[in-house]
Amino acid sequence: MAKPKKSLSQNFLIDKNISKKIVDQTIVEGNEILEIGPGYGFLTDSILERKPKKIYLIEKDINLKKKLIEKYKNNKIVNIIGDDILSTSLSDFKNLIIISNLPYNISSKIILYLFNYKNNIYEMIFMIQKEMSLKFDYKLPKMNKYKFLTRIVSNYNRCFDVSSKVFFPKPKVKSTIVKFKFNKKNIDLNKANYFSAKIFKNVRKKIYNNLDTNIENNLFNKRVDQLNIDELVSIYDFF
Repeated sequence: MAKPKKSLSQNFLIDKNISKKIVDQTIVEGNEILEIGPGYGFLTDSILERKPKKIYLIEKDINLKKKLIEKYKNNKIVNIIGDDILSTSLSDFKNLIIISNLPYNISSKIILYLFNYKNNIYEMIFMIQKEMSLKFDYKLPKMNKYKFLTRIVSNYNRCFDVSSKVFFPKPKVKSTIVKFKFNKKNIDLNKANYFSAKIFKNVRKKIYNNLDTNIENNLFNKRVDQLNIDELVSIYDFF
């Protein structure tokens, strides 16, 4: 196994039981699967055991891409794409399931990018840093843009924590498997992002000051850190 690249935040999963447990979080058989950053295909092998209709592997590392091409050269359902997920369009897909051990240094950026394709993706199962998994959990207090946007587009769950021992090299942070199941609502993400930027611009200000509004509502007299997710969404509905 080649030395993982720090620049790509590479930590390779090496525990078969954990990879199976990750795949257990969704229904692979007969569905189209996309895996981001498959590395040497360890998690990929667990996915293939569940007989997907097709699997797309997006691998940015050129050397790893070559190894994957060689490894799966006789498997017709495997499609290997040498690209960066952040510059990849998913607009041609429908009901896509994404499974990935995401690079921790850009996991939030990737997730927010994929929100743009909520109509093309059925659900996403990711391994991310535990601290980041909490930032997306809108069931917890202290609202932020991640919790708000996640609640607007999906149903989110933290599935289980993962020990650092199942990786090579061992990361210095704890990991969590999370699941985003997208809703069928028509969401104006530009509007949601604009609202999020406005309302979280200054968390110490009251809502009516951040939104420049004179609407008379008790919620608008609160600060955003005093709100729960349902209250935040109700304010968004006014916006």
